[in-house]
Amino acid sequence: MEIIMFFLIAFGVLLVFAVGIYNRLITLRNRSDNAWAQVDVQLRRRYDLIPNLVETVKGYAKHEAGTFEKVTEARSKAINAGTVKEQGQAENMLTGALKSLFAVVENYPDLKANQNFLMLQEELAGTEGKIAYARQFYNDTVMKFSLRQQVFPSNIIANMFNFKEKEYFEIEEEEAREPVKVKF
Repeated sequence: MEIIMFFLIAFGVLLVFAVGIYNRLITLRNRSDNAWAQVDVQLRRRYDLIPNLVETVKGYAKHEAGTFEKVTEARSKAINAGTVKEQGQAENMLTGALKSLFAVVENYPDLKANQNFLMLQEELAGTEGKIAYARQFYNDTVMKFSLRQQVFPSNIIANMFNFKEKEYFEIEEEEAREPVKVKF
C-alpha cells in the first residue's frame, strides 16, 4: 500500500510540474504574440506618417517622382508583409526608400524650414525609436520562448504539445541596420 501511495504522490508531483511548464510555455507564446502586435502598431504608425511626409515633400520637389514612387511602393510592400521574415525584408526596402526621400529634401532649404515638415520629421523620429524598442522587446520575448522550448525538461512538454518556434525580427542588410538619419 505504501508503494502505491508513493507512486501516486510522485505522479501527482510530476503532473503539477508538467502543468507548470505547459502554462509557462503558453504564457511565453502569448507574450511573443503580444510583442509582435506592439511592433505592428508602431510600424502602422510609421506607415501612416509616410504619405503625409511624401505629400509635403511633393509640394516642393515636383520633379522627384521616382523617389516618391519608391517610397509608396516600399510602404505598400511593408503593409502587406505576411511573415516576420517578409516584414523584415519590406522594412529594409522602406528604410532605403526613406533615405532617398530625405536625400531629396537636402536640396530644398525652404522645405527644411516648413513647420508641417518639421513636425512630421519629429513624429517619424519618435516613431523610429518606438519601433526599435518594440523590435527589441519582441526579439527578447521570442528568445525566452525559444529557450524554454529547448531546455530540459520543458522541451519534452513543448514537443508533446507541438509548440512552434517563432522567428526573430531581423534586418538582413547591413546598411539597413542603421537608423534612418533625418538631418536638415
